[in-house]
Amino acid sequence: MTQDEQHLHLLSIFHFVVAGITFLFAMFPILHLAIGVAILSGAIPTSDGDGIPRFFGWFFVVFATTWIVCGLTLATLIALGGRALQRRRHYTFCLVVAGLSCLMMPIGTVLGVFTILVLMRESVKPLFEQPVRSAKEGV
Repeated sequence: MTQDEQHLHLLSIFHFVVAGITFLFAMFPILHLAIGVAILSGAIPTSDGDGIPRFFGWFFVVFATTWIVCGLTLATLIALGGRALQRRRHYTFCLVVAGLSCLMMPIGTVLGVFTILVLMRESVKPLFEQPVRSAKEGV
């Protein structure tokens, strides 16, 4: 296994780790979503009963849903990028995902920068054009 192949293998593993961390952070607003649903369903009194305005319920629901959907989308893209790196397919997609992973500061930024640096090497691009050897085929 060449050094470039080792770097791609490590980057694919780190993509799966960062995807898991991104998934975890994407799930944080579930509490906000529950509060928003509680306000809208009447479990928490609204402004009709001298309490929280109903607008806040919608704000909580929309904000939390948007955060969760965007976070899960980003986590999925990072995981798919790790899978593409592992299989050495979809070179441009891997570059785009490396840029998107920079949104997850600070860990994703480090991963994205290192992925871009590795993918920009002249010796790495040909690895995406040839079939990947499996461990069963031998070295």
